[in-house]
Amino acid sequence: MSTKVGVIGAGGMAHYHIQGFRKAGAEVVAMADVNVEAAKAFAEKHDIPNVYGSVEELLESDVDAVSIIVPNKFHAPLSIQVLEAGKHVFCEKPPALKASQVEEMIAARDKAGKFLMFNFNNRARPESREMMKMISAGEAGKINSAQAKWCRRTGIPGFGGWFTTKELSGGGPVIDLLHMLDLAMYFMGNPKPSYVIGQTFDDHITDKGFKGPWGIPDREGGVTDVEAAAHGFVTFETGQTLSFQMSWAEMVKREEVSVVFQGVTMGGKVERLFGEDGVDETAIDTCEIYVQEDGKSVDKKIEVEECEDMGRIDSAANFIEALEGRSEPLNNAEQGLALMQIIDAVYQSAESGKPVEI
Repeated sequence: MSTKVGVIGAGGMAHYHIQGFRKAGAEVVAMADVNVEAAKAFAEKHDIPNVYGSVEELLESDVDAVSIIVPNKFHAPLSIQVLEAGKHVFCEKPPALKASQVEEMIAARDKAGKFLMFNFNNRARPESREMMKMISAGEAGKINSAQAKWCRRTGIPGFGGWFTTKELSGGGPVIDLLHMLDLAMYFMGNPKPSYVIGQTFDDHITDKGFKGPWGIPDREGGVTDVEAAAHGFVTFETGQTLSFQMSWAEMVKREEVSVVFQGVTMGGKVERLFGEDGVDETAIDTCEIYVQEDGKSVDKKIEVEECEDMGRIDSAANFIEALEGRSEPLNNAEQGLALMQIIDAVYQSAESGKPVEI
């Protein structure tokens, strides 16, 4: 029998989750949203037979797994509620607002004996998969250092909505654009972090000239109390190091999304460059490796199929395949915890002006 999936939240990411679940052979049988009319419209468009106005109603149905696509504040409490109901969980990023909540989610997972995974979709990009094949085969040797970057020039996702309200989002680009930080750690073998030093900047965060070409409508009278950019450095217990740059609004040429790493025997770079209009359709993805051959520096491009959705569909498909025992999971909750520990430490370091030990 195929896995039956319910979806909480009728937001834009649900479109990708549903495609991925169905690609893996699962049935998407139910949707719940407090905005029932929005859920009904989404369900009708995507052939989802059952619509509920509450999570409780969805959990009383015969779903095996639940996808959670709601503002960040609700990731942890909903994941715990779903796990306690005996269902598997696939949760949008970030894992939670802070690391302590992820610890509670892991405890609920262990008690329920169910899967808990997150949508770290860049791990599922074709470029990332090819790079990981080489890294896993030992071609890079030990990866000593990496640089993670997701910088936007004009990318604030609306003003006064949940993205810019720290109580609901947990933070700005540090928590929203965590994907490259996660991907760098993935390439490095998910080492355990030891120290973090970081600084946040709030320049431009209330300037509507820096609003992105997507996101949510501005909310008059709403809160905008998150950072616009952050830079920092992480050391790991293994001796590896990682620097990062993340911004919604910063004076850069154009949006750049990349991970660069330096291994002992191979370096590499996975990158997505955006055009002037800053939308996904204009992005160019590249994957390169750097080696020494016969005393000469050799750079090689790795050609892969195009993937406009940045791995979102295959990430959701992997969740189904993993819980059915057909594939290895692309991530686990412990990795989500380490990521949130770093994010917590970035904010703590920015506030104190000192390095933070994890």
